[in-house]
Amino acid sequence: MLHVENLSFSYRNPHRELFHDFSLDINAGGVYGLLGRNGAGKSTLIALMTGLLTPDGGRVIFNGDEVRLRLPRTLCDFFLVPEEFELPNLSLNQFVKLNAPFYPKFSTEDMNRYLDLFEMERNSQLKSLSMGQRKKVFMSFALATNTSLLLMDEPTNGLDIPGKSQFRKFIAQGMTDEKAIVISTHQVRDIDSILDHVVIIDNSRVLLNTDLGEVGSKLAFRPTRQGDQPLYIQQNVMGALGVMPNNGTEETNVDLEMLFNATLHQPEIINQLFNQKGTES
Repeated sequence: MLHVENLSFSYRNPHRELFHDFSLDINAGGVYGLLGRNGAGKSTLIALMTGLLTPDGGRVIFNGDEVRLRLPRTLCDFFLVPEEFELPNLSLNQFVKLNAPFYPKFSTEDMNRYLDLFEMERNSQLKSLSMGQRKKVFMSFALATNTSLLLMDEPTNGLDIPGKSQFRKFIAQGMTDEKAIVISTHQVRDIDSILDHVVIIDNSRVLLNTDLGEVGSKLAFRPTRQGDQPLYIQQNVMGALGVMPNNGTEETNVDLEMLFNATLHQPEIINQLFNQKGTES
């Protein structure tokens, strides 16, 4: 669906590229978590994926078209929810009336269902809403466009605890085999239960790009035992938790935060373990 090919990009200093020869594929039918350190370029990558920024080299292809061309058939089939945004001084009904025609698969019925899930009124005055409420309304519209690709940058920022729980249900209800959803975040606890794919980037490299089912089959996340050789150890009040290579006999829940830290700590071992390709910078 989305093909990032040999991408290079820098904001001003060509000697300090944020991305160099960077490649990544996003396929339909998955909820992708895009993870990276602060400053790793997650938000920039999303802007490049949607054609809001133009790469210095390489290209981004969405369903056969270069996104930087901003063709109407491209723009109507993906939707971006940025981390920060402003909404116009309109009612929600007016906003929908003005913007829904740009998306051929937009469904008012779907939007009402998502608003109900978020416990939001169907004709709110947008300017009167709090930050969290604006996110709920805008995300409801975004998913109701039924585009093939939905990109969300830090979507749970500004949501309270009930809102984060509602967000997880919202994503689960809106996902189909024909769609891909990419969620860029540093709040991994908010999304770990809804992801089925994880992408970890650092220093212009894709350190990990795999299905979470494969993570569970190759790594174990549990308290350390005598004789273990963990890839990463994390201390908490209960003792030492470790990420260990899994010989196929252990079944443990994937801890996304520990997976992220283990990948940054032992990138070459993770690379070999998952037989990653295209990770060279």
